[in-house]
Amino acid sequence: MAVQSRSAPPDIAAAAAPRPSYNGWTRLATNPVYKALSERFLSTPRRRFWLLALPALAWLVATHLGPILSMVQISFYDSYPPLAGKVPAWTVENYLTFFQSQNYVMPFLRTMVYSAVYTLATLLLMYPIAYFLAKKVRPGQQMLFLLLLLIPFWVGEIVRTYAIMILLGNRGAVNIVLMWLGLTERPIPFMYTSFSLGMGIVYLTSLYMLLPLYAALEKIPANFSEAAADLGAGPWTRFRRVILPLSKDGIASGCVLVFLISTGYYATPVLLGGPSTTVFAQTIAGFFHIAGDKWPEGAAFSTIMLVASLITTGLFLRVMGRRGKELVR
Repeated sequence: MAVQSRSAPPDIAAAAAPRPSYNGWTRLATNPVYKALSERFLSTPRRRFWLLALPALAWLVATHLGPILSMVQISFYDSYPPLAGKVPAWTVENYLTFFQSQNYVMPFLRTMVYSAVYTLATLLLMYPIAYFLAKKVRPGQQMLFLLLLLIPFWVGEIVRTYAIMILLGNRGAVNIVLMWLGLTERPIPFMYTSFSLGMGIVYLTSLYMLLPLYAALEKIPANFSEAAADLGAGPWTRFRRVILPLSKDGIASGCVLVFLISTGYYATPVLLGGPSTTVFAQTIAGFFHIAGDKWPEGAAFSTIMLVASLITTGLFLRVMGRRGKELVR
C-alpha cells in the first residue's frame, strides 16, 4: 500500500524557507562605487599593504617625525620664538656652543656613561627574574606573577620616584634596617648621589627590560636544553651555548629601550640626583626655562643628544648581531 506524502501548505513552506538578508553590509558590497574602490585599492597584496600602512605612517609622521623635524629646524635659527617684524636667520652657532664650555660637555658624557651603566645593571637584575618566570613558573601562574610585578607601575613616574626617596632617606627603610642590624651607627647619606639616581632609574626602567627578556626566554623550547644536557653539556655550557644566544633579541630590545629612556629622564635626576650628578636633560631644560631666545640652543642640544643616542644604539645592535653569531658557533 503506497503512502501518499503530504506537502506543507504554501504559506508555511514560504515561512520556513531561508530568506536572503539585505542588511547594510550587503547593500554596500553590491554598490558599484564600493566595487570600483575595492578593485582599485584591494586588488593586489601590495595595495592592501599600503592601505593598512598609510594610517600608521601618517600617525608616525604627525606625532613623532613632525615634532623632531621641527626641533631640528629651530636648532638652526638664531632666535626663537620669532619676534614681530624679525625673520630668524640660519646659523650653526647653537651647535658650536656645545663644544665651547665644559659645563655642557660633562653632563652629556655623564649621561651617556650613566645610561650605559644603568642599562647593564638593569639587565643583570632582570635577566634572572625573567628566566625564573619563563622557565621555572608553571604556565598557568606566569600571568599572575607578571601582574604582581606590574602593580608598582600602575602609578606615575613621580610617585615611584618619591617612593625611592622615602626608601633611601636618612630615616628610610634602608637606613633603619642597617642601624637595626648594627652595620652602622648613624644614617648613611644615600640621597642625592649617583647611587640614589641609579637605583631610581633602574627601578623605573626595569619593566622595559623584563618584558622583552621574558618574551624571548618564554619562546625557547625546553627540549633544547634537555638535548644539550643529553649530549653532556653542563648548566653553564647550556646557558652560554643555548639560552643566551636564543635570548639575544630580548636582550637587544630591552637594552635599547632602557638606554634610550635613561638618556631622556628629567624629573628623576632632579629629585634623586645632586650637583655632581647633573645630566644632559637638566642642561637642555635650562635653555627652555630661560626667558629669552635660548630655545634654538636647547633644540640644538636636544638634537645632539638624539643623534648620539641613536648612533650608540645602532653600534650596540651591530655588535650584538656579531656577538650572537659567535655564540652560536
